[in-house]
Amino acid sequence: MRFGFMEDFRNPVKWRRPFNEFYQQILEQIKTCEQIGYDNVWLTEHHFTEDGYNPSLMTTAAGVATVTKQIRIGTFIVILPYQHPVLLAEEVANVDILSNGRFELGVGQGYSYHEYKAFCMERSERGPKTRESIQLIERLFNEEKVTHNGKFFQTRDAKLSPKPVQTPHPPIWIGGRGPKAVKKAAQMGYHLMATIGPDPAPDYISALEESGKNPVDYKIAQLRMVYCAESEDQAWDECQEHLFHLIEFYHDILSEANDADGDDAPLPISKPEDMRNSVLADHFMIGTPEQVSEKLSQFQIDFTCTDLIMGTQFPGLDPELGTKALKLFGEKVMPKFKN
Repeated sequence: MRFGFMEDFRNPVKWRRPFNEFYQQILEQIKTCEQIGYDNVWLTEHHFTEDGYNPSLMTTAAGVATVTKQIRIGTFIVILPYQHPVLLAEEVANVDILSNGRFELGVGQGYSYHEYKAFCMERSERGPKTRESIQLIERLFNEEKVTHNGKFFQTRDAKLSPKPVQTPHPPIWIGGRGPKAVKKAAQMGYHLMATIGPDPAPDYISALEESGKNPVDYKIAQLRMVYCAESEDQAWDECQEHLFHLIEFYHDILSEANDADGDDAPLPISKPEDMRNSVLADHFMIGTPEQVSEKLSQFQIDFTCTDLIMGTQFPGLDPELGTKALKLFGEKVMPKFKN
């Protein structure tokens, strides 16, 4: 199992720090995690939020590339329907060059009604638009000149120059929550990125096999909320308010999207203090290194996962505390499971 962590650069009003200082703190956190031995940093995207959720992943990825040397840099995810695929392919090549071949491209179709309305885009077209985009991007990576006459995009003798360092191109991941998206990811031959919820891996693996592909050749990333401290009380005390902010945000947009089973279920808690003794806690890995190790062992039994993506730097959390939690996990938990 490879270990990565998510960075969304969220800076809620309640705990707001100057954005320039906050961004530098998160870059320092990433550098520390690289030294500890984490495999990946994953950047995640949303738009028009009050807490400054990172809207510009490729710019951020370039910034991370220039201050690191070994850790792989990925997007979890670029929302493809918002992007022009030719420009995105050029940005991917640029970041792969700046990082000397350390970039991984995770893409998806998005789900927020609010974002689609703000962009004046048809949400109903997100699936086919995403598929057309990623296929055009892959052609630009692989072919000398690309002429494309699609429903959403057209190009004439488009040439990607320069090309990425990795050949034929950086690894491509598809974020999938609903059964249709998961099956399409397998049929198109891309790695799978999953979030919290029902495990999509069985459907993905079955679709790979039905498409004549060997599942061993494909990776499955799973997202989990993880927070380590010296005691369980300390872990919850430090993170619960910030984790609650995160849960409320996703509950609002996922319940409206209703893309996967359980999305529209009511939130089983009303305040941060409720989380520790709620059903939600079963899906988190929060506590001492020993407790987190036990939960991670059970997670490996229950879920298929080649790449764990950890949410630890919760919105508004002091980056020093987030770095301390990531360091404790990296030193006390990660060595037990790596490779």
